[in-house]
Amino acid sequence: MEDQFTKQYEEFLDGYYDCVDRMVLNAYVPKCGDGGGFRVWWRSIFQSDDQLDNAHLMRMAGRFSRRLPAWAKAKGVPVVDCARGERKHLTAQEYLDHHTVEPGLFRILVGRAPAPVWEVKKNRKGKITTIKRKEPWPSSTTTTSTSWTPTGAT
Repeated sequence: MEDQFTKQYEEFLDGYYDCVDRMVLNAYVPKCGDGGGFRVWWRSIFQSDDQLDNAHLMRMAGRFSRRLPAWAKAKGVPVVDCARGERKHLTAQEYLDHHTVEPGLFRILVGRAPAPVWEVKKNRKGKITTIKRKEPWPSSTTTTSTSWTPTGAT
């Protein structure tokens, strides 16, 4: 039997789960590994390239980096920065060993890893000429792992 979460995100899920007490979602999008794939991903969100430029990319990243912690604070969901190489599933298990959680999102574990940052160049007419990775890559970019308890789980 599919739950609401599975139905909503089925196009992004690989396989299925049954009777789990937590789920880890990594904010990694393989198609964004090159400029063409990144452009396809952008179009899937905004339906065009009209606003695909450096300013909009920085604005999107900034909004995400501010909104996730603000949402978590408002909902009382702890945000934990994890060290490089830290096993997040063990961190979640340790938390569950000492806390009782309600169904739903109960903790956000943040890991940091190198990731590409894209630069968009346009010509004078506003047409995209190049989408390339900025060099060098930043030393750390946030990817978010979320521990989630499905409705009905204990």
